[in-house]
Amino acid sequence: MYMNIKEPSEKIANQAVQVWRISNTIGHGIAIIVLGILLFCSENFHWYSWIQVTLYIILAIIVLSAIYSIFIEPVFLQKTWRYEIDEDFVQMKNGKWNESHTLVPMEKVEFVRTEQGPIMRKFDLFNLIIGTTTTQHTIPAIPAEKAIRLKAEIAQLAKVKESDLTEREEE
Repeated sequence: MYMNIKEPSEKIANQAVQVWRISNTIGHGIAIIVLGILLFCSENFHWYSWIQVTLYIILAIIVLSAIYSIFIEPVFLQKTWRYEIDEDFVQMKNGKWNESHTLVPMEKVEFVRTEQGPIMRKFDLFNLIIGTTTTQHTIPAIPAEKAIRLKAEIAQLAKVKESDLTEREEE
């Protein structure tokens, strides 16, 4: 009754670590700048003391979050992300402690697209987005040539499955 499905083995690009570090640094840097401005205003405009204490607590949390998001998380994500695309399924697996293993049947795929922001463009990477009726699934940081090839392959396989279903219904 159970299908024997091979574990996904394809890895995302090694440059994903650098991309995530840069984008996380930008995000946390903006948050620290905003908090710095608020702390400056708190000092100079003599806001209530509890506001200043709260801002320092938030700053400490953001600094800890930045350390994790910039130095630990990108390496961890790159090492645990796996995917596999075959004629039956798109498989995505990530996580070590909270492992997520998603199987998307090829006949449920409605669209596939690639996305690339300015940081990913610098490293020649794409995110591959696979959409079904209800959800979207993203495979992050795939090298450009491979992402374009996979996009075409998934589109072709999804179309083949749809035409097979139509032929079976007519018989």
